[in-house]
Amino acid sequence: MPVPVPRQRAIPAVECGQAQAAPAVGGPSKEEAPRTDDRNDHRDEAKSPTVGDDAATGDRVPHGVSAAAHTNLTLLLIEDDPTAAPIVPGLLDSAGKPIRVRTARNLTEAERLLTDDVHCILLDLALPAPGRTADDDELAVLRHVLELAPRHAVLALTASGDAERGAQAVRVGAQDYLFRDELDGRLLSRAIRYAVERKRSDTAERRLAEGKLRAQENARLERGLLPTPLLEGSPLRFAARYRPGRSRALLGGDFYDTVRTPDGTVHAMIGDVCGHGPDEAALGVELRIAWRALTLAGLCGDELLNTLQQVLEHERDDDEIFATLCTVDIAPDGRRAGLCLAGHPAPLIARPDRPARLLPYDNNGPALGLLPGARWPRMQVELGAQWSLMLYTDGLIEGRVGEGRERLGQEGMVEMIRRQLASGLQGEDLLRAAVNEVRELNGGELTDDVAVVLLDRVP
Repeated sequence: MPVPVPRQRAIPAVECGQAQAAPAVGGPSKEEAPRTDDRNDHRDEAKSPTVGDDAATGDRVPHGVSAAAHTNLTLLLIEDDPTAAPIVPGLLDSAGKPIRVRTARNLTEAERLLTDDVHCILLDLALPAPGRTADDDELAVLRHVLELAPRHAVLALTASGDAERGAQAVRVGAQDYLFRDELDGRLLSRAIRYAVERKRSDTAERRLAEGKLRAQENARLERGLLPTPLLEGSPLRFAARYRPGRSRALLGGDFYDTVRTPDGTVHAMIGDVCGHGPDEAALGVELRIAWRALTLAGLCGDELLNTLQQVLEHERDDDEIFATLCTVDIAPDGRRAGLCLAGHPAPLIARPDRPARLLPYDNNGPALGLLPGARWPRMQVELGAQWSLMLYTDGLIEGRVGEGRERLGQEGMVEMIRRQLASGLQGEDLLRAAVNEVRELNGGELTDDVAVVLLDRVP
């Protein structure tokens, strides 16, 4: 990636009493964008003001134009012989205002003059690049300027007849090339406006492509974190809900999975890697896939969690990264289950004959990645003939309640689920209502991701 150039004070527009400078990315704002017609190119050159220097900024401006006169476009000319600079009177933008011109005799001066209000660079390709000889890459100076100014439009200036070098300059990254001996005011004005608009278009196209690529990466992450459950042959009903914290486009470190092994046991899992970035999400995908593979291989309980901890320790970038996990293995008859908690909140169970409550969590083991050689006891729990089992991450219980610092907590979450169950909600509708209510109680988007899994057994 190009290293940003340290900028000196962004003086020109401010100290000269001009209006606010145009944005740096590719040129002026939308309101100042040049029109595509050439009406202003047909002005009588005899009436065009001559060009002089602005002592305060180094900009070349027409005589008779006050220092406070604002121009839409600013050109930086990099030319080692200012007397041979191919700038002619009458450089006008699409609104008929003079284009300000700054002249740099070398790349050191160019760095100093390359402030944020510069829209276009006109570069003499014959200028030597720092630390290079004539035998080096003939476009080395252009490559150097493109590294210095990745957001600016660049016009390459070459000798007449050297079209191949100009075309190569465009392939390297310039917006266009011009022949030195064929320039006039109208051609140069139009080329500057074209280069600025093309740079804008290229930038917008690149951002669109990056957005599509990011969406594809998000989709792959989503498939890894939120897979399709493998429950073929099981009478249990499955529902899940995921909501990223705040308005992040990327999924966070929450993950879940559910599979049915050949003996009829249904295994469910939900976990949370500390953190919210793409690295945490990728680690969550690895843990989720490892859990599914180990479960299908016949591991469960302490043996399974110990192996997952080894995976975490080998894959994490920082020794302080850890993950909480809750695993449940439901017997083929659906009436009992084994529960293991690794620093994770206990699941909630709801049955028709009693209020919803949390499963026991007295033997909760440490989160994965915290203690080498840790153990995670497997607790046997009775489920009954008809039940709903809800696994969730701590994002569901850590949201605030109202404007104070009080959090919903597990007790508040249990009361909320009881009320929603009493109103007849179940399955996807129950999870949607729960997540939405937690968000409303928080007064907006939650700071942490929320993942919820619901398994129902109806005789």
